[in-house]
Amino acid sequence: MADWEVLPKEESESPANQPRVPVRRKTRLIAAFVVAAVSDILSAAFEFVPPLQWALDIVTAAALFSILGRQWVILPALIAEAIPGLGVFPFWLLVVGSIALWGTVKPSRKQPPPS
Repeated sequence: MADWEVLPKEESESPANQPRVPVRRKTRLIAAFVVAAVSDILSAAFEFVPPLQWALDIVTAAALFSILGRQWVILPALIAEAIPGLGVFPFWLLVVGSIALWGTVKPSRKQPPPS
């Protein structure tokens, strides 16, 4: 079974006293959404100029790595953006949205069965 859950766990304390998302993380996510949105808009404009689109995608991946940290979910989006014709889909926004909703991809911490 998965170790993550979509909905937050219910707490006995009222959530009004505590912020839902820490302020620093919130500003980083807003910055990442802005970078992703600008990149997706420019990517649609550069669809017929592949070298500019590739350069834009590499700069976007580097910017998202610097804003969000080492998030390996960014690499499949970079590969998807490099495929001709798929650049019109908002992959960068989808990746940042998935990081905002579910966080990072974490390996399962299950111990191997005894031999």
